[in-house]
Amino acid sequence: MSTNWRPRPLILGSILLHAAALGVLALAPQAWPWALGGVLANHALLTLLTFLPDSQLLGRSLRSLPPGLASGHVALTFDDGPDPEVTPRILELLDRHGARATFFCIGENAARHPELVREIAARGHTIGNHTMHHPGWFALLGLGGQRREWQAAQAVLRGLGVASDLARAPLGLRSPLSDLVLHRLGLRHVGWRRRGFDTRCGDPELVLARIISDLRQGDIILLHDGRAARDGTGQAVSIAVLAALLPLLAARGLASIRLEGEAIPP
Repeated sequence: MSTNWRPRPLILGSILLHAAALGVLALAPQAWPWALGGVLANHALLTLLTFLPDSQLLGRSLRSLPPGLASGHVALTFDDGPDPEVTPRILELLDRHGARATFFCIGENAARHPELVREIAARGHTIGNHTMHHPGWFALLGLGGQRREWQAAQAVLRGLGVASDLARAPLGLRSPLSDLVLHRLGLRHVGWRRRGFDTRCGDPELVLARIISDLRQGDIILLHDGRAARDGTGQAVSIAVLAALLPLLAARGLASIRLEGEAIPP
């Protein structure tokens, strides 16, 4: 990865706008309402983008497999684990179908269940950084707060011998500061293209329908082995969804592969 951070055009433009506003105040103080209005409008736009996980405007985020890997493949990803009840069943299903996946683990969960983390890696899956505590307000943290969340989780994963350079923000939500923090830590952010909202919906059929609707090769799919909603039997909905999804992928000629940082463009 390059040692020089290259901000996205919108971030660079925002920096220049703030500098221009200061220049206006210095040279023409009477124009302060225009300067303030421009800065406030910029902040409103950045705040809006913070709540759009699909956006590439605030920073780089992989949403689909690179062209060289996309043909005949998708990438299953699981967030918020490991979970001692759900993760082993997810691993069994993946093994049964010869599928590989990427697990974005919360640092405190990884520290609590180190044997599960090592089992995920031993079965051929990639493990990524999903911050230490998964704070819902992560995107509102400053540079130091975001850095500490990523660093603490990375330290746990390194201690278990399973760290990669892949990361995913809580809820996928990043701020204008996140791209710089990730770059300095040598981490690459991974988003998704298909999701079923399996933390909110307990209906496996509905979750599955959301995922497979317009599913294409190269798509990154988001599911959860931690904090998943429960179906009518009390089972994590992601288990039933995965059990139905894997045969559907095979029928469409698609195989799930794990993500590997070196194969992802910076």
